[in-house]
Amino acid sequence: MPGQLQERVILETSSHGRALMVRCHAGGGLPYAHVTRGDALSYRGLILDFGGVLTTRMRLNGEAFERSEGLTPGAYFHALEEHPDGVRVYADLEVGRATQEEWNRVIGGILGVDPTDLMRRALANLRPEPAIVAAAERARSAGIKVAMLSNSFGLEPFNPYKEPGMYQGFDAMVLSEVERVRKPSTAIYQRTLDALDLTGPECVFVDDHAKNLPPAEALGITTIHHTDAAVTAARLDELLFQTATRTATQ
Repeated sequence: MPGQLQERVILETSSHGRALMVRCHAGGGLPYAHVTRGDALSYRGLILDFGGVLTTRMRLNGEAFERSEGLTPGAYFHALEEHPDGVRVYADLEVGRATQEEWNRVIGGILGVDPTDLMRRALANLRPEPAIVAAAERARSAGIKVAMLSNSFGLEPFNPYKEPGMYQGFDAMVLSEVERVRKPSTAIYQRTLDALDLTGPECVFVDDHAKNLPPAEALGITTIHHTDAAVTAARLDELLFQTATRTATQ
């Protein structure tokens, strides 16, 4: 039926679990969600990335920022991902070695735009992702702990995590700036588990960057590579609601 999971294909096996591909159909069809399953018999925790998972897509936000600032298409992404000064200051911001205002100055200088409160402008088009927020709320209602794990955008002068409408119902918030370590370091996943007082096999982690998943999997965490909100939400419901039902009947 439309909107329901129709089939599951086991792709491979490994020492830490099974990789699953789930196909969904709705209208013209939804894309696949890639899931690497840990060994848990039940899940008690959900760990969600912020930008691009709990929010709308980062790429779309960046493209909207380029248009609003009159930049050449691709200029913002080049500044963040390829320009050596931009790469350095972003990495430093994420682990607390640089302030958000330093990021504003460096990225503003590369782009040739006013650096004043630049991070706020750069993230102005991020919105909560309704399907994922609703999935998080369903998980908490079922008694599952929910954590946000984010490579930080900085907290001052602009705190994107406290913007109106952003989901706040977390049992733990783990920010790389505070922890002084960022994804994909295994250490930050372990600290998230510690904050939830759970083990890896008890948790599911969702991130839109594939490179961030293997270190979580090494701790026994079931991972979902997020590419489509509807698919991810459906997969979370399948994993977590079955868990909650099974736990309630034990």
